[in-house]
Amino acid sequence: MKRFPIYRQLDFMDCGATCLQMVAHFYGQRYPVETLREIMVTGKQGVSLFNLSEAAEQLGFRTEAVATPWDTLRQDTALPCIAHWQDQHYVVLYHITSRYVYVADPAAGRMRLDRNTFLRRWRNYKDETGVLLLLEPTPSFYERSSTLTPKQPGSWRFLLSYFRPYQRYLWQLLWSVLAVSIIQWVFPFLAQSLVDEGIQHQNLPFIYLILAAQLVLFVSQTISEVIRSYLLLHLGNRVSLSLLSSFLQKLMLLPHAFFEQKNLGDLLQRIEDNQRIENFLTSQSLHVLFSALTMGVFSLTLIYYNPLIFSVFAAGSILYLLWIGLLSGRRAQLEYQRFEASADGQVKLHDLLFGMSEIRINGSQQRRRQRWEAVRIRQHQIATRALSIDQLQHRGGYFIHELKNISITFLAATLVMEGALTLGMLVAIQYILGQLNVPLLSMIDFSQSAQDAKLSLARLTEVHQRSSGNPEADHFMLLPRQASLRLKNVTFGYEGAKSTKVLQHVDAVFPWGKVTAIVGASGSGKSTLLKLLLKLYEPTEGTMYVGHQRLTQQSSKQWLTRCGVVMQDGYIFDDTLLFNITESDSRSPLDKERLAHAARIASLEEFIDSFPKGYHTRIGQNGIGLSGGQQQRILIARAVYKNPDYLFFDEATSALDAETERSIVNNLENFYQNRTVIIIAHRLSTVKHADQILVMDQGRIVERGTHHELTYRKGKYYHLVKNQLELGA
Repeated sequence: MKRFPIYRQLDFMDCGATCLQMVAHFYGQRYPVETLREIMVTGKQGVSLFNLSEAAEQLGFRTEAVATPWDTLRQDTALPCIAHWQDQHYVVLYHITSRYVYVADPAAGRMRLDRNTFLRRWRNYKDETGVLLLLEPTPSFYERSSTLTPKQPGSWRFLLSYFRPYQRYLWQLLWSVLAVSIIQWVFPFLAQSLVDEGIQHQNLPFIYLILAAQLVLFVSQTISEVIRSYLLLHLGNRVSLSLLSSFLQKLMLLPHAFFEQKNLGDLLQRIEDNQRIENFLTSQSLHVLFSALTMGVFSLTLIYYNPLIFSVFAAGSILYLLWIGLLSGRRAQLEYQRFEASADGQVKLHDLLFGMSEIRINGSQQRRRQRWEAVRIRQHQIATRALSIDQLQHRGGYFIHELKNISITFLAATLVMEGALTLGMLVAIQYILGQLNVPLLSMIDFSQSAQDAKLSLARLTEVHQRSSGNPEADHFMLLPRQASLRLKNVTFGYEGAKSTKVLQHVDAVFPWGKVTAIVGASGSGKSTLLKLLLKLYEPTEGTMYVGHQRLTQQSSKQWLTRCGVVMQDGYIFDDTLLFNITESDSRSPLDKERLAHAARIASLEEFIDSFPKGYHTRIGQNGIGLSGGQQQRILIARAVYKNPDYLFFDEATSALDAETERSIVNNLENFYQNRTVIIIAHRLSTVKHADQILVMDQGRIVERGTHHELTYRKGKYYHLVKNQLELGA
């Protein structure tokens, strides 16, 4: 059977793209996952089967999505194919035998599963079928060149670029490693001389000389290792800081769509990747370099003493590595199962703790506890199997390791009795074996750490290679003053040109110095329209203008400096009230008049004065807890403090009581002067005084006018607001 290629997914939502990458490689075409991600529609939850099929057809596959029973899969299905896995994942099914199903999982690697395990993860229990995406390459697949994608620098080359400023430290490290290696190389010859010349000839002065030499070498070795450890820690921390800093800097340049596609766990994983790389650099990389030099030096020394003994050592070491590698795949599968069960257990425990009120109200204590216990039992079963394999791997490896040492000792002792070796040479050989065994074990651990570090580097490299946004907007253009905003035939879909359109053929003008309200039912596209105006997304079709300039030609950073925004999901930082309100101002000292003005408009003065520390009161996750209304007032104050030309409010007062909202709306009326204001709201009191009202329905603007004009028409707007008090029934 042809060995099936395996790739690992970099993100939670990359499983579909990675599966397609593996199948394309199997048929002879190699595509970077970045290329495949671009041609398929990927969101936070991954990719749909339809979009995965469309992407495969763009590569030249003929595809068919089917729901099939087990018998049809086993007898009549062409492999490899992509299987929908546990209702939330994709894997590649590439081989089936009478006993086992072979699966390439982009999250766990190659797996050999028995039939029951496979069916439990693949089959839908409602109709006993599972979902597959069948793929057959067409001639166009082979005609298409996968080399069209520009070659990106490898992960290790990417990491090496961070070492260039510290070449002096690298040379110092290299010299320290060489010094320690040379010192260690001398020790076996000293041990041989001590026995053969000192002890056998009872030459006490010579023994003193050898012991003094060993002491000097030991002190020198210790000093070299201390210097080496310091240099490595210093270098590793500097590189790690540079790596993390450049990562965060790049992250801040990426378009908003990147964060919409990523889970929080994916982003946090990349932060942890930096820590993993730092650990790899500081604790393992140089140690393995030293181990490799040690193995090379002492292997040559052992060959010098006796090639036959080295042959036995090499054969035993190879057998040991084969035994460890034989069971490593099974251990990796169990580790993945353990990770799945652990994640499931965390979710169950989270529900148990944070849903306690609902559990008590509904009397479901026993059911919830039993679900958690079932997961714990599964974790115990996996841990038991993992322990059995671990014991077999380590005990078997220990047996091979000791058998090798005993065989070498027996062979060396025999050679001593035959006169081929001296007693001092036997002692030296035992010392050499001790020095060779330790690097051998560390090299095995290093191989796994290197794989983890390589995966971490791939994740970081993938972020650094992403485009920072629209190339047209990279250059500086002076924004026009007092300019209206205009949308011309704007269409937008979150998942690309072929996806469902959230906005369709929108034409609108937002006049300078006027207040425009946007209303509509939930899901009509109001917030999406606001995000387009903020350049958080680019239109799929159509053009946006600020004055006579295309908004797409402006850099997002430059445009957002002119905008004040309060979003539905605005964020309160774990910081003081002062710095939460003045987030847009990095100057020192801060403008106290602007600060007081912003607090007064947002009706925050009484709230701030209620705290002993006033503006210096800490809020956020580790500070004072805030209600929804208090958070919204802080966000309004933040937008007002920025003193923007364009003001965007998305349900900015939805959590406020009627009296507070009325007060803030009245305060804002004067602030709106000489500013373009766009408001999204459901409350009539917030929108009825707007200069124009746009009514949206299913991604289109269906009505526009003032409050009085729209209520007089009794159209969509009238039906949206007629139940509110001002309009009566």
